[in-house]
Amino acid sequence: MSPSIQKKFKNPRAKHGFQGRTCSIAAVGSYVPAKELTNQDLEKLVDTTDDWITSRTGIKARRIAAEDEFTSDMAAKAALRAMVKGGVKPEEIDLIIVATITPDMPFPSTACWVQQKIGAHRAAAFDIEAACSGFIFALEIGQQFIMSRTYDTILVIGAEKLSSIINWKDRNTCVLFGDGAGAAILRHRPAAHGLLTACMGADGRKADLLSMPGGGSRCPATIDSVSNGLHFLRMDGKETFKNAVNAMYTAAQEALRRCEINISQIACIIPHQANRRIIDAVGERLGVQPEQVFVNLDKYGNTSAASVAIALDEAVEQERIKQGDLVLLVVFGAGLTWGAAVIEW
Repeated sequence: MSPSIQKKFKNPRAKHGFQGRTCSIAAVGSYVPAKELTNQDLEKLVDTTDDWITSRTGIKARRIAAEDEFTSDMAAKAALRAMVKGGVKPEEIDLIIVATITPDMPFPSTACWVQQKIGAHRAAAFDIEAACSGFIFALEIGQQFIMSRTYDTILVIGAEKLSSIINWKDRNTCVLFGDGAGAAILRHRPAAHGLLTACMGADGRKADLLSMPGGGSRCPATIDSVSNGLHFLRMDGKETFKNAVNAMYTAAQEALRRCEINISQIACIIPHQANRRIIDAVGERLGVQPEQVFVNLDKYGNTSAASVAIALDEAVEQERIKQGDLVLLVVFGAGLTWGAAVIEW
């Protein structure tokens, strides 16, 4: 933590008399596919240009998984990298939580496939679905098991193969998304506060703004549903943008309020990597300094639940985050869902 950042903060759980264990992120890891799809490549697929994409989104490229590379494959690779960094053996993992909107299949859970691929055969496993907010939701769920002493070592993963649900003829959406995975190992670390708070929210009244209509019980797969493009992601971009800025700002403010800190005490802010204009608008409203914000959107596009997990791993690797730093994660996704977390690293 830099000398200019004050160390003082409140642990919201301790303030309310919480007596359970604290929960820290012991290690992180990420994986992105080898294939890079640049804006210049997209110019050959749809009516768009590099200037148009860059000026409106800040994205220059995104990674695309191979045809035989699935969400569980990417999740397992990110998990194994986190396990190596944290010195965690497969048999030590008690629980696997995978946040995704692009599971390998409706069932069994992608987490069960990950369990098989990493050899964590004694772990419980399940998926959650909160779209781009999924990683923070999964962190908070995992933390509860650590604090209650139900489990000691939890693997949390955000992973997506969004290229499998993209309409590559829709220039308004196909330029935005990419594939990848990020993972975190949760454990109790003595004398560390770890995850100080995580606030989550949702507004189902706006569920239609960002959705994939086909594939569920409301609209099972049929010849008509496929031909009408109901199994592709759909988005009302203008309304999504507006709601994203408001929700992320509100969530970040609530997380800071709970810890009784201000934005200047945060060493690194990792926002959901959806759109550079959204990130800038939220940062402006929060009053952040540019050097506080970590952005890798230009390289990977929007990877939904994997977004902040991949960025967190890269920020640690680049030493943008050091032990003792306060880190703010803030997200927004379909549902509508949103959340923010403050972590003492």
